[in-house]
Formats: sequence, C-alpha cells, structure tokens
Amino acid sequence: MRPTNLSGLGWLVMVLLALPAQAHKTEVSGDVAGTWHLEPNHSPKAGEVARVWVALTQQGGQAIPLEQCDCQLAVYNTNQPEADPLLTPTLEAMSPESFERIPGAEVIFPTVGEYRLVLTGSPTAEGSFTPFELSYTTVVAAGSAPEPPPPEVDTPSSEEAIAPLEQPEPASDLPFWRLGAIAGAAMTLLVSLVLVGRKIGKH
Repeated sequence: MRPTNLSGLGWLVMVLLALPAQAHKTEVSGDVAGTWHLEPNHSPKAGEVARVWVALTQQGGQAIPLEQCDCQLAVYNTNQPEADPLLTPTLEAMSPESFERIPGAEVIFPTVGEYRLVLTGSPTAEGSFTPFELSYTTVVAAGSAPEPPPPEVDTPSSEEAIAPLEQPEPASDLPFWRLGAIAGAAMTLLVSLVLVGRKIGKH
C-alpha cells in the first residue's frame, strides 16, 4: 500500500469532517478511506449479535457502495495472529446514518476477548480505486447469561390424582363360610323367638 501524501491528508480531513458527530475509527489504505462502526455502541458481547459496517470513500470524497467493491470481511483472534480467520461473515448492503448501501454484516463473537476485523476489497470496475485492506480491533465483553429454566415439579396425572374409591364387596362375592355363619345365626334367633312366644302363651 502506498503512503498517504499531502493531498491525501487533505482528503482525509474532508472525509472526517463529513462524518457524523459520533465518528468512529477511520483508516486509509491507498486511495480508499474506511470508517468502521460496530453496534451496539462499539461494545459487542460474546454470543450476541453485533452489526459491523464500513463507510468506504475514495479519494475526492466519493462513496463506494458495496456493488462497486469486491469486498471480504474476516474476523481473527488477536491471540492467534497466524491462524485462519474464525469467522468470514457474508457482507450485505446497509444504509445506516447518512450512508447508502455500504458493506456491512452481522457478527456473533464466540467468546470474550480481543478480535481483529479485516476488510479487503478491490474494484468491480477496473481502475476506479486501488485494492485496499482495512482493519479494526475490538474487545468483546461477556454477554448476559440466559435465565435458567424453572425446576421441574412432578405433578400427579389426573388419573393418579383421583384414585378410585374402594367399593364394598357385594354379598354374592362373600365367602361361602360367611354365608353359612350368617344363616346359622339367623336360624338360632328365629328358634329363640319361637320358644319365647310359646312360654308367653302358656302363661
């Protein structure tokens, strides 16, 4: 990448002045300037969706929309600079703030730590701008822990909750010896009543 000359410095100042008040990190690579923004509020959290977009401007102040740039985004762990990228999110055209159709993507950082985002690009139409590489480093904080599910409580089913009432044993199902005992007692009572009646009649 060639060094920035004096005219490039003036162009960079113009780009910075054109940015919103909450301007973010701006980097120059060749004749392309890129302003990084990471939502929410440049404070991504592990396991949660973050949005990253880069406002690209070529020398002279003309914006570079995604359809004019063959761009790729890669996410690296800064503790493993030689390793392959952890993520290569798919870029899509976004129109945040005052920008239109600039490259952006949704990123989910897997764990807490420091990450380096690298955007590389080349023009889809030859000669409109030189190939570039822009980078941005961010620190990912811990995400909000999901609420634990409520403990399971064993509740009896409707069939278990309503136990069948025990029905009295029908007379027909009584054992034979019980029937004999009842019949004998009834016969004894009847004989006693007859004898008592005779005694009363004699008097």
